[in-house]
Amino acid sequence: MLQGHQSWVFENRPVIIGSAAIGGPFEAQGNLAADFDMLHDDLWLGQESYEKAEKKLLEQACETAIKKAGVKKEDIQFFMSGDLINQIISSSFTARTLGIPFLGIYGACSSSMEGLALASLMVDSRFAKLALAGTSSHNAAAEKQYRYPTEYGAQKPPTAQWTVTGAGAGVVAQLGEGPKVTAATIGRVVDMGISDPFNMGAAMAPAAVDTIEAHFRDLNVSAANYDFIATGDLGRVGHIIARDLLKKHGMDIPKEKLTDCGMLIYKDTQPVWSGGSGCACAATTTYGHFLNRMRKGELKKILVVATGALLSPMSYQQKETIPCVAHAVSIEM
Repeated sequence: MLQGHQSWVFENRPVIIGSAAIGGPFEAQGNLAADFDMLHDDLWLGQESYEKAEKKLLEQACETAIKKAGVKKEDIQFFMSGDLINQIISSSFTARTLGIPFLGIYGACSSSMEGLALASLMVDSRFAKLALAGTSSHNAAAEKQYRYPTEYGAQKPPTAQWTVTGAGAGVVAQLGEGPKVTAATIGRVVDMGISDPFNMGAAMAPAAVDTIEAHFRDLNVSAANYDFIATGDLGRVGHIIARDLLKKHGMDIPKEKLTDCGMLIYKDTQPVWSGGSGCACAATTTYGHFLNRMRKGELKKILVVATGALLSPMSYQQKETIPCVAHAVSIEM
């Protein structure tokens, strides 16, 4: 059901009956290593390229989520996924492997919650009994495409972030045990004129704030309704900007209730500059760490606001600024 201008309330409360998070070697050294279903010690994953390695990450996340859900891939009606590689090939090639009817999406790093919102909408409206949502990113593949190959050794500024190598996926069902998706707010594209690809947090923070404000307004709720609100991958720089903007907009969310996946996933001792980023940042943190805590009874209700910078190598080369978007999903145990 549409509520307000840009929010959906899921009256039938779709259930995430299975979820999985797969990570790479750097994620194995991070704060959330225990919440990954599988961790690899090699960026190549035994593949011929980083792009093929990313495809394998997403395949493993989807297959693990399906197994944990206790269903067969033939039982799933639709698969929704997107990634950062040109023409979302990690997602489409994974769909080729799975053989599940596929809807490719692109929201950059907001793709995890975009996919979960759409999967929940399909299940809630009875257009699907089971839907699979997933996404992935790979540090070396993303760096090679958007900036410089890691072998180049380019120096980065403190505002830069580290793309998470990993994949996350969740199976959404009409019935079952697990965290329930209760609402979603679809974000608008916001562009504040930032053009620096090494400062994604500052570019995405206004979009996150805009979506949080819309969610509160449409559903007539506040931060008090949630155990915490987690943005996707603003990192330390973007997190500070988002907090300041929220306060200016009359939403002074308590410090202990506002967090960021890009700040949680790695340790302070790891050289990740401002924090984590990439499609897998919010995906692995949500489908792994957050949902694990919910299943243990540590959390009852959370709001995940995945953020995405909608630039491309072409738009950057043509001196375009960076438009951004954020999608919010409310999950309740």
